[in-house]
Amino acid sequence: MKPETKATLWYTAARIAGALRPRRRTVAAWPVNETAAGISVVIPSRNGKDLLAAQLPGIVRELDRFPAEIIVVDNGSDDGTAEWLRSIWPQVRVEISPTPLSFARGVNRGIACARYSHVCLLNNDMLLEPNFFAALVRAFEQVPDLFCATAQIFFPKGVRREETGKAVYAQPAPADFPIRCDEPIPGEDLTYVLYGSGGCTLYDAAKLRALGSMDQAYEPAYVEDLDLGYRAWQRGWPSVYVAGAVLEHRHRATASRYFTEEQLDEILEINYLKFVARAVASREVFRKLWLQALIRLKIRAGLGPSARNALRAAAGIALGGGPIAAAGFPEELLLALSGGGIAVFPGRSALGTPRTLVAGSQPRAGAVLVTFTERLETPPTEVLAACAEVVLVRRSDGPLAFRAALRQTARKWRPEVAYLLGEEMAQFAGDCAPARPVIS
Repeated sequence: MKPETKATLWYTAARIAGALRPRRRTVAAWPVNETAAGISVVIPSRNGKDLLAAQLPGIVRELDRFPAEIIVVDNGSDDGTAEWLRSIWPQVRVEISPTPLSFARGVNRGIACARYSHVCLLNNDMLLEPNFFAALVRAFEQVPDLFCATAQIFFPKGVRREETGKAVYAQPAPADFPIRCDEPIPGEDLTYVLYGSGGCTLYDAAKLRALGSMDQAYEPAYVEDLDLGYRAWQRGWPSVYVAGAVLEHRHRATASRYFTEEQLDEILEINYLKFVARAVASREVFRKLWLQALIRLKIRAGLGPSARNALRAAAGIALGGGPIAAAGFPEELLLALSGGGIAVFPGRSALGTPRTLVAGSQPRAGAVLVTFTERLETPPTEVLAACAEVVLVRRSDGPLAFRAALRQTARKWRPEVAYLLGEEMAQFAGDCAPARPVIS
């Protein structure tokens, strides 16, 4: 049978399986545990003694101002990592797995024994810049019900920046992978993102446990952090990008030791299909994302085995089942909010907690402004000076993105009054709760 014929059969079977996807997935919350205020840093490491040696001094320096602990999950290492840590870094707690674990299983071991209110997951190939933890902690003070705050990622000099921390859902062309990292805009901070990278994110530990932590179905790595962030958003728990928490990522410094690029691509493709099938509750959103994924794999099937193998596995993944319960937070708004068309800029107004929200193009002193823009760029200085916060929505992303931005901004600030300026804004009167809408 010709390869293109096989691809067509797998594609057809996966579409049928998607239509028949059962609803049987449940996630058991972990038991509630008592934690003190502070930070538990969890680092999975496999034969990464050299990486840890470069990383740990910066972590210890940055944790100096917080109640904290460092937990290294020694994940099937044979380079003497555990013995080295105990002799050189006695303050580091070591959890040992004699055999290699997946990323999810490894970090879950660390999370399970964490003693503090917030858990920071760090890859062992991340090097921290000053004020890293302070910036992440500050986000939890500014955003109500925050699930996670994720860092700004840079790459070594001369290496193309593949990650930034600003993770969005976007698929400009049918063959493009739908999750990408956008380049942050100067001055942008606390923009809502689809999820926080599992390699450099601070989480609310209680919320992590309520979600059952990372889903261990994602083997051996990739997409488990997307699944986790998406499930948090379903409960109305946001994830945000934090510009001031900066680190350098030595990309795939561990994974590339054990897998080829082709194998890593296949793992990513299969785990993304698992995410769509296992995490997406809305029937409409599932149909959209599943069909997009299948079309993309069919297009790419002639380019290499990773897409073909993922397409072949798709039907079985769909029949594995999805979540039983419908989400509380509308998933179409979730995707619009994290689609790359919304950017948040802290203002400079010092008038205290803003009680006014403005939807339109005219800022008011001390208010929070949500406005359409033709392109995302740093707002004018005078606008930032007048406002407590400016939220830009790219006009090409449409009314759904504006509605998502307005709802989330109102949830964050809980203003008393929302002024909707002009006829175009009147349609959003119901999206300003708890504020009293005033159309003018």
